[in-house]
Amino acid sequence: RWYFVWEYAKIVLRTRKEAQAGIYDDNKWIESSHDIFHVAERCGAKMHIYGLDNLRKSNEPVVIISNHMSTLETMIFPCLITPFMRLTFVMKKSLVEHYFVREVMRSREPIVVSRVNPRDDFNLVMEQGYEILKQGKSIVIFPQTTRKTIFKPEDFNTLGVKLAKKAGVKVIPVAIKTDFWENGKGLLKDLGPINRKKPVYIKFGEPIEIKSNGKEENKQVIDFIATNLKKWDNL
Repeated sequence: RWYFVWEYAKIVLRTRKEAQAGIYDDNKWIESSHDIFHVAERCGAKMHIYGLDNLRKSNEPVVIISNHMSTLETMIFPCLITPFMRLTFVMKKSLVEHYFVREVMRSREPIVVSRVNPRDDFNLVMEQGYEILKQGKSIVIFPQTTRKTIFKPEDFNTLGVKLAKKAGVKVIPVAIKTDFWENGKGLLKDLGPINRKKPVYIKFGEPIEIKSNGKEENKQVIDFIATNLKKWDNL
């Protein structure tokens, strides 16, 4: 655990300096994400990545909708996705205000939500997200309100599907199982223990076109995630 934290901290401090210098671009983002990917591997993570062809085949911006289990997916999504498409995230305000990572997070021009007023957050994502997608950049949304190791469909909102419908783009569902890097407690929530016995699974699904009000498509996303999590739990 502490070797992982040490190596992770070195990458964070390096990227912070690059962002402060104004040189933390997409290529630097991919590089630092790739470095974290390999640190996890050196610490025993067995990576199973599926469906990259579904990103490769996408010739237009999409809304990427994923469950959210740990800090790991946030850190390694850039090196998996950004080689195929420009990317940003819907991100909570505390991340863009965090002393160590705020410059890095702001450099990615995310959609920043407060998590205080759901209606205001919804309107913000719909307005800014629409403009970002029209500019040709894809968006990652974690519809769960926080990181959870247990997937509960009732906690999975329809924001991503509604944004895709408004912008006239497709959604790509993503199922992830990243409890290799467990959530910590208190001040160490983002630096939890490492569990080498738990493989990392990430699967990108086929793009889904929003044809109706989005309810059926949102159910497709939920079913995709739930089905894969169940399969991985039984391996």
